[in-house]
This record gives sequence, C-alpha cells and structure tokens, in this order.
Amino acid sequence: MSPEALAHLYEPFFTTKASGKGTGLGLSTVYGIVQQSGGAITCASVAGQGATFVISLPRVAAPIARADVRREGRMEGGPETVLLVEDEERVRQIATEVLERVGYRVLPEGSAAAALARASAHEGRIELLLTDVVLPDMNGRELADRLRAERPDSRVLYTSGYTDEIKILNGQTGPGTLFLPKPYDPPTLLRSVREVLAAPRVS
Repeated sequence: MSPEALAHLYEPFFTTKASGKGTGLGLSTVYGIVQQSGGAITCASVAGQGATFVISLPRVAAPIARADVRREGRMEGGPETVLLVEDEERVRQIATEVLERVGYRVLPEGSAAAALARASAHEGRIELLLTDVVLPDMNGRELADRLRAERPDSRVLYTSGYTDEIKILNGQTGPGTLFLPKPYDPPTLLRSVREVLAAPRVS
C-alpha cells in the first residue's frame, strides 16, 4: 500500500477500490472489534510488496464459554423502525445495510423534506430518527422538532463529521436523544442506536 493509503487505513468508508466495488468498512470494523477487546492492530506495508497485519489481544485467565463468545460478538438489533436521513448516498446505503442486517426496518431518505413526507405517509410507528445535523434543506434539530410535533415518542440520534456542528443542537441531547460523531463503524452505530432506543422515556 502507498503511504497515503496507510494513513487512512482504518477510517470508515475509506477505500481504494472503484466506486461500487467496496464499502471501506472491512478494516474499520476489524479495528473497532480489536479496540473494544482491549487490543491493538498494526500494519507494515511497502507498495507492491504486500502488507503484514499484527493483532495483539490481552491474555485471559481462563477460557470463555462458547455461549459467552457468541453473545459478545453479536451485534444487537431489534424490530424498530428507523427513519434514516443522510444526504451522502453511499453513507446512507451502508448505514441502511448495517441496520437492516440486524433486524431494523429502515426508511432511508436524502433530505429533510423527503423524510417528513415519508413519515407522514408511514402508518406504523417510527421509533428512531437517525439524522445528520446538517442537511441540504434544514438542519437536523429542526427536522427532529417537526417530526416530534407529530410523533412525540420518536427518539433521535444525530450524526455529523464536524463536532462544532453540535452547537446547532443547543444542548438538546440526553435520554432519548444522542449525538454520534462521524466517521463511525458498524459496531459503534449499532451500539448507539440501541442505547438511544433503550433509554428511559422522559415525561
């Protein structure tokens, strides 16, 4: 690999493959799993000569039961409906795939106006609004306010690649509302979705 590729190796959605040929989530997922396990991963590579990955994991005092291994490695999902609003098409597609893989029903849209129209036409519940903070037609907070005017029980998970954009939320986070910084990997996305859905309701 080139030094440029090595510098971005574990970033979610980074890929050197042609458009539509790779998601850029493979190594970011591996990195997330290794980090969550308390380990480390390193890579040494020379362009045209291959690459060597070394994964170091902490030693455990006793073997872990197989049932525990399966439970720890499982990405928890659910049957809830998620209104996903993301203007970057590739990120929207990947997030949709990740969420649907663990059972969520996803309503993906690329703008706030389309999301509100989709919500109005949807007859069932929408348990979660997963939205970027900055959208082409309005910001995520305004979208959440308008959605919750019609669906007060909907939870909200905001995302953004720019942490300074959190000021748009004006402190509107807490139980039932969370902020997830980009870039995120699948385990982090699923953990955040489950956390906001499982938070106690605020009267």
